[in-house]
Amino acid sequence: MAYISLDQVVKRYQMGEVTITAADHISFDIDKGEFVIIVGPSGAGKTTVLNILGGMDACDEGTITVDGSPVSSYSSRQLTTYRRYDIGFVFQFYNLVQNLTALENVELAAQICKDPLDAGDVLRHVGLGDRLNNFPAQLSGGEQQRVAIARALAKNPKLLLCDEPTGALDYVTGKSILKLLQDTCRQQGMTVIVITHNTAIAPMADKVIHVKNGRVDRIDRNPSPTPVEEIEW
Repeated sequence: MAYISLDQVVKRYQMGEVTITAADHISFDIDKGEFVIIVGPSGAGKTTVLNILGGMDACDEGTITVDGSPVSSYSSRQLTTYRRYDIGFVFQFYNLVQNLTALENVELAAQICKDPLDAGDVLRHVGLGDRLNNFPAQLSGGEQQRVAIARALAKNPKLLLCDEPTGALDYVTGKSILKLLQDTCRQQGMTVIVITHNTAIAPMADKVIHVKNGRVDRIDRNPSPTPVEEIEW
């Protein structure tokens, strides 16, 4: 039984008179502890899949199962609980609270969880042990994204979902963030899903799901994923 399973998932949006099918019978499985990249051009349906998987949106058809639980049949209250306890989100923009320190930003997320990790320990894990008391404005873009990742990890989630996590960063910083995500997956057995339009980073994943026009175009498996340091783009 796969840890995460999407089976024939459909999501439609009504835009005035027009119905847009953003996810068109999407199916795939992900195992526990896998590092997965969902790749595809802008508008392919990647973010829709991530939003459905993260409980921010409900699907219109099909089934979604995460760790044996039928997420696709959850009520809105159950989805809120699922988002709170089971999912860590990392977005392109860091969404930090500007008048809280790095430590306080992470503690804020940890407070709403059942079994959180220590905020200071997680910030040290992401390489910010000496920046705990800095405010976001005193941190570089890469450091702010590390705080955002620490905030997601402190929840001790079942699943870490990352939407273009390096989109606002330069090449070197982006690479260091991807290494952090890859290391976190390997060292902590965390299931990590990254969506991106950058096909060059595909070799770092255990599994690459190519999405096109709201459908799964193909799924590639990498028996021996490449360390991110060895990938150039």
